[in-house]
Amino acid sequence: MGEREHDELDRSDTTLVIVTGVSGGGRSTVARALENVGFYVVDNLPQTLMLEMAELAYAAGGPARLTAMVLDVRSRAFSTDLTSAVHALRERGFNPHVVFLDADDDVLIRRFESVRRSHPLQGDGRLADGIAAERKLLEDAREQADVIIDTSHLNVNQLRRRVEEMFGGEDARRLKVTVLSFGFKYGLPPDADFVLDARFLPNPFWVPELRDLTGRDEAVSGYVLGQHGAVPFVETYSRLIVGTAPGFEREGKRYLTVAVGCTGGKHRSVAIAEELATKLREARVSASAQHRDLGRE
Repeated sequence: MGEREHDELDRSDTTLVIVTGVSGGGRSTVARALENVGFYVVDNLPQTLMLEMAELAYAAGGPARLTAMVLDVRSRAFSTDLTSAVHALRERGFNPHVVFLDADDDVLIRRFESVRRSHPLQGDGRLADGIAAERKLLEDAREQADVIIDTSHLNVNQLRRRVEEMFGGEDARRLKVTVLSFGFKYGLPPDADFVLDARFLPNPFWVPELRDLTGRDEAVSGYVLGQHGAVPFVETYSRLIVGTAPGFEREGKRYLTVAVGCTGGKHRSVAIAEELATKLREARVSASAQHRDLGRE
């Protein structure tokens, strides 16, 4: 192996996470979560210094080999051309992971109003004007992202756990699957890579003794998985994900969100998501179940 090839391999061993997204989306929570799992976090880094920061992390070695850079519109040097900056990192031999944080406009407005802060781009206009201007500025960054986390229905602890599960493992290069239950009546998860519909199964809501329970309860799980077609449904999608995981890894995709929906996100989707995550772990795929709308009814 030549000296240049060896040098590039060394740089690829430096784990770089680039965090960006809308203001109010949860960047500070993600930064703290990354610190919890051993990352050196640089907040509000000008985009023009990304490559220099990556080289410093590479040269320092040790703990600095886990480095996260948080970018946002507060930086005077912020540019919409994140694609070029990430391309420059990859040309130098690094393998950055881009995480984009998003949330619904009405959620962002409530968050800003709750802390009585203005949006950094609203100027003399309304909060909605600042949010719209920022979304326009971040269009390219969102397209560049390896993973998009919609924080609309996540509290601080849920977001922290999700980030720690993504980046806290020993092998940060393996595909990590989030099996996310949701209720169709609350809308599709915008960060889903696959959407599974569990509404073909009988709804435990109509069984009086199961109505107040959730898909995490054994009685509901047993009822759902005992229905005709439920087990083949889980096994079919488990085989699909297990079979495609090596290809996703080869193509550099590290995070996959499989959304499982039912009407309200309380019974069927929760039970199926838990079972699918279990089957994936049994097949040695890194997987966790999360429940977007559980407790929302």
